[in-house]
Order: sequence, then structure tokens, then C-alpha cells
Amino acid sequence: QVQLVESGGGLAQAGGSLRLSCAASGRIFSRDAMGWYRQAPGKQRELVATITTGYNTVYADSVKGRFTISRDNAKNTVHLQMNSLKPEDTAVYYCNARRWPADYWGQGTQVTVSS
Repeated sequence: QVQLVESGGGLAQAGGSLRLSCAASGRIFSRDAMGWYRQAPGKQRELVATITTGYNTVYADSVKGRFTISRDNAKNTVHLQMNSLKPEDTAVYYCNARRWPADYWGQGTQVTVSS
């Protein structure tokens, strides 16, 4: 059974930092593109950052220079280091693993940034 379990969310003040982690199990994730997405109340889910099997990264313009995605294939984990947090970063953050046609999602972790 494929599982993605996020952790590390919580409450942070504006300007602060949080580190999200996603632990994956049930398949060989080193062959998957991994990513983080987020969904704020009343908004659609949006891309935050992705990292390919070759460690190429893509970031949403809104988080460039503040967030860093990384992966540890030996531990089947992907991380999102979030610095200089802003209130508009408040959302549920979801971990994603993708290798066509498979597309897996975690349950999400809440990140709340207070001003």
C-alpha cells in the first residue's frame, strides 16, 4: 500500500521558518517526481515546489528564494524548508509523488502563519 505521510506543519510567525517532511512507503520513490502543493481556504490547490529524480527543482514564483525542496532517496523522504514565512503562506500543504500513470497524495499538514 502506497502511503505519503506529511509532518512538520504548525503555527509560525511572519518571518519565521518551518520544515515540512514527507515520509513515503509502498513503492520505489527514487523513481518518482516528488512535490509539495498547497491549498488555502476558498482557493484551488497550487504547486509550491517539485523535484525530479535528477534533483531538478521548480518553484512557484511566490516562494522562490524563500522555500527549498530536497529529497533523500535512501530514506524515501522529501522535505520543504520554508523560511521568511508570510501570512499568505497559510494553507494545507500536501506531498505528492508522481510517475505516470501513478499519482499519489498525502493527507496534508496545516501551516498557519500569523502576522
